[in-house]
Amino acid sequence: MSDTPTTHPNGNASERKPSWLKVPLPGGEAYSKLKSLTRDKKLNTVCEEARCPNIGECWKGDHATMTIMVLGADCTRNCRFCAVKTVTQAAPPDPEEPLHVGQAVGEMNLGYVVITSVDRDDLTDGGAGHYADCITAIREHSPRTVVETLIPDYAGTNMETLMLSAPDVLAHNVEVVPRLQRRMRDPRCSFERSVQTLVDAKKYQPDVFTKSSLMVGIGETEDEIGEALTMLRDAGVDFLTVGQYLRPTPNHAPVKRWVTPEQFQAYEALGRDLGFAYVASGPLVRSSYKAGEFFAARLVRERRAQSQAQKP
Repeated sequence: MSDTPTTHPNGNASERKPSWLKVPLPGGEAYSKLKSLTRDKKLNTVCEEARCPNIGECWKGDHATMTIMVLGADCTRNCRFCAVKTVTQAAPPDPEEPLHVGQAVGEMNLGYVVITSVDRDDLTDGGAGHYADCITAIREHSPRTVVETLIPDYAGTNMETLMLSAPDVLAHNVEVVPRLQRRMRDPRCSFERSVQTLVDAKKYQPDVFTKSSLMVGIGETEDEIGEALTMLRDAGVDFLTVGQYLRPTPNHAPVKRWVTPEQFQAYEALGRDLGFAYVASGPLVRSSYKAGEFFAARLVRERRAQSQAQKP
């Protein structure tokens, strides 16, 4: 696999984004309606907070998808690629939030929702119980919605607490290749711990689909990307996304290269060869990506139908 990135002599990518990273501004009736509803329900969405370039695509049509961030906006970890505010002690969780999330998902008639959060190391269970309550509320108010949880690196009883609520898809991102973990992620994170989180999810709920995401263009080599994808597949991960790292502010880690669409196609082919059920790989692909969620939703609904058919 070859690549010809645009870089400065200092090894960082040119500040000008290439043409393939430009997207039209979001708009339309469906987008405006969901934007209004998120305000009315006081929901924090990663789609807006992270200025996701795919928001216009995801917030339209009958199969709208959304990523809702619970447990507040302050994180107890400090990663060099993330613009979220870091604190030692965040505000207590809002006990009414799970109910509001469930009601909002039902009112918005979402086909697929991702529930995610900051890291909350200050909470006894890391927020796992709050996640579980959100899933329960969504099931009550919108049974048709497929629920994905994009979680911190839970382990032990915290993971068990979450998995008892039976999310349809369990996602946890390794973020970067193993060599760059200490450079880019909080010291409490590691590739190995993240992989174990994904393995443990299936230990507590064998039928769950697992998913992870890798950022590229941040200093990794082609061999390291291949190694990371192999490790994820060996851990039984079902769905994979690969996308371009974008620097949130000048204070964050610089982009080292702009990976071309052709190179992303090569990563997708590699992922498929390794046996992932689905691979979304492209410059604008993010962990929550509508095309991948549409595929995941189809598999989940097929599994639900089979389960119902087997009941006496």
